Amino acid sequence: MPTSLEDVVKQIRDLPSLSAVVVELLSTIEQEEVDAHALGVKIALDQALTAKTLRLATSSFYGMQSKVTTIHQAIAILGFHSIRTLVTASAITGSFPASSGSGFNFKGFWRHSVATAVSAKLLAVRLKFNPDTAFTAGLLHDIGTLVLATRFPAEYGQMLHHRRELDCYVVEAEQAVFGLDHTAVGRALAAYWKFPEAMQTAVAEHHRFEAGGPVSLSLLVHAGNTIAHALDLSEDEDDLVPPMSNAVWSALPLSDAEWATLFGEIETTYAEMCQILVN
Repeated sequence: MPTSLEDVVKQIRDLPSLSAVVVELLSTIEQEEVDAHALGVKIALDQALTAKTLRLATSSFYGMQSKVTTIHQAIAILGFHSIRTLVTASAITGSFPASSGSGFNFKGFWRHSVATAVSAKLLAVRLKFNPDTAFTAGLLHDIGTLVLATRFPAEYGQMLHHRRELDCYVVEAEQAVFGLDHTAVGRALAAYWKFPEAMQTAVAEHHRFEAGGPVSLSLLVHAGNTIAHALDLSEDEDDLVPPMSNAVWSALPLSDAEWATLFGEIETTYAEMCQILVN
């Protein structure tokens, strides 16, 4: 039987809440004034989260010349916005423990999520958009998939079988089995977790974005998702690359040489970030 969004929302309400500090960090994305010192104190109280964040902060992607041992040092060197992104990434990748029964590839899921986050961020740098916000939204774009896979494992297994049998896109198989897809579920979860509206929209639109207007978070996540699939960074042998319209390509003013450079940077950065966040 198709699943209603109301059924999904009930399951979402039973999910563990994000830690208070992560919710607070996400709420500051659209705030102009933030007490970075006070938030740094709260982050430091979680030793495991701090350790993972500092490993990311000292990765070559951020080019730090000196080793940092505290969150406050990292904030002073990299800035609060970058540390907020890294803390959020570290927390969310640990929020859904792997489980058996659905045939769901958790590692492959997070590999693709990190690839999309890196692609969106590096694209944002070139298009003069906030790269940290793009990274966070990219990391979270498929979060609805985790709800379907962990809360409806039997149906999710049926969906995977349907997809293999028809060799169709995941969103098509989800619609056939659940009566909805992970983008709608992701938006519901993003709203429950009180993500900023632009991030909720980017999650909802990453398979159905239509170009138009200035560069937006939705455009970056849509493009980042397609690039991540095209580069096959999740190493899923059954992966299908979702379509990206000519209008979207036209909204990304990069030359062939710039695209080639971008792809190389994505692959290098992804390998390092994935080693810390996923392995």
